[in-house]
Amino acid sequence: MAPWALLNPGVLVRTGHTVLTWGITLVLFLHDTALRQWEEQGELLLPLTFLLLVLGSLLLYLAVSLMDPGYVNIQPQPQEEAKEEQTAMVPPAIPLRRCGYCMVLQPLRARHCRECRRCVRRYDHHCPWMENCVGERNHRLFVAYLALQLLVLLWGLYLAWSGLRFFQPWGLWLRSSGLLFATFLLLSLFSMAASLLLASHLYLVASNTTTWEFISSHRIAYLRQHPGNPFDRGLTRNLAHFFCGWPSGSWETLWAGEEEEESSGQAA
Repeated sequence: MAPWALLNPGVLVRTGHTVLTWGITLVLFLHDTALRQWEEQGELLLPLTFLLLVLGSLLLYLAVSLMDPGYVNIQPQPQEEAKEEQTAMVPPAIPLRRCGYCMVLQPLRARHCRECRRCVRRYDHHCPWMENCVGERNHRLFVAYLALQLLVLLWGLYLAWSGLRFFQPWGLWLRSSGLLFATFLLLSLFSMAASLLLASHLYLVASNTTTWEFISSHRIAYLRQHPGNPFDRGLTRNLAHFFCGWPSGSWETLWAGEEEEESSGQAA
């Protein structure tokens, strides 16, 4: 590997996240927190559980960060060609749009990411903390990562608070607990950010919409034609489709079904 490849933004961001994660964990273990008390009492289950959760969150982070988010193939694969009965269900009012950057035919709900320089299926957003897009293939893992990361952050926040001692002279307190207090503030900031991200994504998942569609619905052709979200099938079905992959079907088919419902309603 060439030396300048290590200066790749993705490598720097993932290395920074890994170093920060283990650095904060080390601070919590070295100070007189509940972790130290559990170790002294011989209760190793809780410290080991905390370590496993930290490791799990880091592995999930790397998985979401490194995996294909759902790039649109530049060359169509033979097995991906639509069957005749499937194309018959898609109304001709949904022409495939050719991307002006990479020149591929974009399926419904796909968008070109300028940072990744690829079109992504069911594009949600580009996450700078992961240096990767969140799309059709890794969105589910991204939500799981946020949930696990929030659990680790809240537990770490409790551990940091348990080690703070405020009834000391200022100079002595700063030397003994300054780093731990800075860790507590950092964990508080990260916890608030993770909470807001998880809550917003769960809301979007429950309504079967993406961050891009929620923010830019007025700019998206297939959303401007509908007063509401054409992909919303109710809370239960939306959650089942996102987390379990049920019911299956293309977005074009769902869009066509919405069109048929509106047409039949107007005819009635």
